[in-house]
Amino acid sequence: MNAWSPYLNPDIRCGSAILGLPRVLVPGRCSCPAVAVGSGARVRALLQRVRQASVTVDGRTVGAIGPGLLVFLGVGKGDGEAEARALADRIAGLRIFKDAAGKMNLSLLGTHRAALVVSQFTLYADTRKGRRPSFVDAAPPDEARRLYACACEALRALGVQVEEGVFAAEMQVALVNDGPVTILLEQPASPPR
Repeated sequence: MNAWSPYLNPDIRCGSAILGLPRVLVPGRCSCPAVAVGSGARVRALLQRVRQASVTVDGRTVGAIGPGLLVFLGVGKGDGEAEARALADRIAGLRIFKDAAGKMNLSLLGTHRAALVVSQFTLYADTRKGRRPSFVDAAPPDEARRLYACACEALRALGVQVEEGVFAAEMQVALVNDGPVTILLEQPASPPR
């Protein structure tokens, strides 16, 4: 797919980023590069409820939170900003924190807890053949970086305190899992408009 694909194929959505224009996140308006419509791709997030978590790169802590969610975020080929924003909304509103009665009824938004978001292309590992995982379904790095940033921006816009890892860096992640509670979320591709 190239920058001209949106003009040649009606099954492609495009945005201002193709032309190098500034990105503006406006609900209902695509501002992303060309994305295939109906590709079936899903943005994936592995959530771990934690008492604390941190990310270290080259011996330096680049992100740390107390109680909240450690979010490993993977972006697949064909994913777009709509899916990234929708997944961020689900993460922020997912009721997996205990209320006064000890039931999982509270969300990040309801508890004012933080999220540590770490890019994780290996969530797209395909292990159906052989012994070495294939990552062909993971988005290319530039696209994944943009959608990772979009999801982090969307969480912040919802009022979540967000700390981040360093995209594509060799990271060491430390955590104290709470529960343990670990949940895999997938955001289905948005339907064509």
